[in-house]
Amino acid sequence: MSASPLPGHTPGSAPRPADAGLAGRTAVVTGAAGGIGRACSLRLAAAGARVRAVDLDAEGLAELAASATHRHAPGTVEPYALDLTDLDAAERAAEGADILVNNAGLQLVRPIEDFPPEVFSRVLTVMLEAPFRLVRGALPGMYERGWGRIVNISSVHGLRASAYKSAYVAAKHGLEGLSKVAALEGAPHGVTSNCVNPGYVRTPLVERQIADQATAHGISQERVVSEVLLADAAVKRLVEPEEVAEAVAYLCGPHASFITGASLTMDGGWTAH
Repeated sequence: MSASPLPGHTPGSAPRPADAGLAGRTAVVTGAAGGIGRACSLRLAAAGARVRAVDLDAEGLAELAASATHRHAPGTVEPYALDLTDLDAAERAAEGADILVNNAGLQLVRPIEDFPPEVFSRVLTVMLEAPFRLVRGALPGMYERGWGRIVNISSVHGLRASAYKSAYVAAKHGLEGLSKVAALEGAPHGVTSNCVNPGYVRTPLVERQIADQATAHGISQERVVSEVLLADAAVKRLVEPEEVAEAVAYLCGPHASFITGASLTMDGGWTAH
């Protein structure tokens, strides 16, 4: 495809270790087996956190844990296989977390009149109800310790809409609201809550969208990237997962204690229009 990786960066390369003050902290990351979740897990482990990596993909989680070990991260990655549609189990998975990164997601591109209701419900369950339950499970411990960081991986679609993505856009807009409420409630207890809003990220989910839209529009995948996905972006490339992970690490670090209720856009200028 025509969208090249970040200059000087190899996709999937090791995150750079940096002291983000997370030694001894427990982080829960959902959707951790690949893409943004994988990059966040490795980045937080590189900053010293004990990462509870949550995903349906047990094999991917095992590879993630092995990768963290191979890179001699000062923190650890603990695989935690879980289907987030089990909302009670999702809430339990967040107990004891100092850091919660709500990242898990799924996508289907269809006109509203053709959108399967059961898929709409599943998207809202995984991407809005599960984050609510995870926050609900994490907050009591965060309040008790007087410290916590909630980072919700939203999207440019949490701020703008695109046609044919009714479930995804609805879920991300809802996540933005949930994040702001958590920020207001958590502030007296030393807990921050923020969203990170990337544009199109080089992940398997986006790669599938590119293939689907190429078929739907009858054009090449290269044209889908340049003419459809990046039509409104000033920076004409995909975001790398490691770039998103750096933003997450910053929001979890000691210099971000006054940032709460915010939405950090990483959209290449999309929302500048």
